[in-house]
Amino acid sequence: MKRSKLSKTSGLILFAALLMTMTSSVSAQWWKIGNKKDPDKTGTSNRSTNGISDNTIALGLKEALTKGVRFAVDNLGTKDGFYKNLDVKIPLPKSLNRIAQVARYAGYSDRVDAFELSMNRAAEKAVPVAIDVFVDSIKQMTFTDAKNILFSGEDDAATQFFRRTTEEKLRGKFRPIVEKFTAETGVTQSYKSMIDKAGFMAAFIGNDARDLDGYVTQKALDGTFYMVAQEEKKIRKDPIGRTTKILRDVFGILK
Repeated sequence: MKRSKLSKTSGLILFAALLMTMTSSVSAQWWKIGNKKDPDKTGTSNRSTNGISDNTIALGLKEALTKGVRFAVDNLGTKDGFYKNLDVKIPLPKSLNRIAQVARYAGYSDRVDAFELSMNRAAEKAVPVAIDVFVDSIKQMTFTDAKNILFSGEDDAATQFFRRTTEEKLRGKFRPIVEKFTAETGVTQSYKSMIDKAGFMAAFIGNDARDLDGYVTQKALDGTFYMVAQEEKKIRKDPIGRTTKILRDVFGILK
């Protein structure tokens, strides 16, 4: 009888000890779960927004992007917009530089200059169609996109977003216009004229010069995104660039 009671007592003690161990383990697990970092409360979304709503942030970013697009198109989509802006001026394809030197030495500088000018004129004609493509991209921007862009720490984050979401569509819009205007503004004719004067050196033309329309299209895209980025940097860093209340409110968060 004593042995039975002892056995029962030992069993109860063992059960209690096991229960305490399990309880401690479960409590520890719950403590870990309760203290686990919420991914939605870290990173960019943990930044203070000074009481500004997600909707306002999104509207502010969209306005900044629209301002950048207008700046790019207004400056580039006009006569000499590319040609007289040294930051975006389209140069001769690198593989044509030696041929151009020979042509200039032979007295055909006017042909070389006409070729370079005509490439820039084609780009100037293409840029205005960017407006519609950019506007469509802006409409698709989400609250999450806007906050990530605002708090990314990069001064051209919005422009990078634009490039990711619009570049290929823009290429499809730009190229037909470039092709049309390379013919109308004389790019092809100027190119052939210059090559005719290059003699045997024409055999050394590289791939960048063989698809002139592709070359001009890419340079037009690069120039457009460059100008959008310049305006974005101004809005982010210079309060004077924040020309509306919503821009001042949203980008003022970054102080």
